[in-house]
Amino acid sequence: KNQKIYGSGSGFIFKRDANKYYLITNNHVVESADSIKVTLSDDSSFDTTLVGTDKYLDIAVLSFESNKDHSIAEIGSSAEARVGDTVFTVGAPIDSTVYSWTVTRGILSGKDRKVTVSTTSNSYSADYIRTALTTDAVINSGNSGGPLCNSNGEVIGITKMDDIKHKNNL
Repeated sequence: KNQKIYGSGSGFIFKRDANKYYLITNNHVVESADSIKVTLSDDSSFDTTLVGTDKYLDIAVLSFESNKDHSIAEIGSSAEARVGDTVFTVGAPIDSTVYSWTVTRGILSGKDRKVTVSTTSNSYSADYIRTALTTDAVINSGNSGGPLCNSNGEVIGITKMDDIKHKNNL
């Protein structure tokens, strides 16, 4: 009744099982939500169910049901990607109604980079270190959770804006 949007992010469908679709986004995009609605590139919207999360990997899996055929992302291999390869991101930065389905292009600038991770927002201290891909493709606020794709359109990573270090980590 009195619903307000408190945050937004990006994501992609990675699996279909009968009429149930599964999406991936970042955990920080959905972690404090009371309800989550997705809007697809054809402007159809669905209420979702939170299937599971991993705050350390910053991943969330959502599901929704639909009898319509929706595009499913093709998954590639980040292990086969090489530094210097062309990559692109897809997302809905800032305001999904104005800038929906924005695509940025860049190169894969690093693999297996050590990245400090904090599990609390606005924290300047690290809780642990993990490895990540890095790119010079622009990843704006709201792009978090969207796909990083190789030049064949296959997903090789999930974008995340690292506000503290101003790096694009995947």
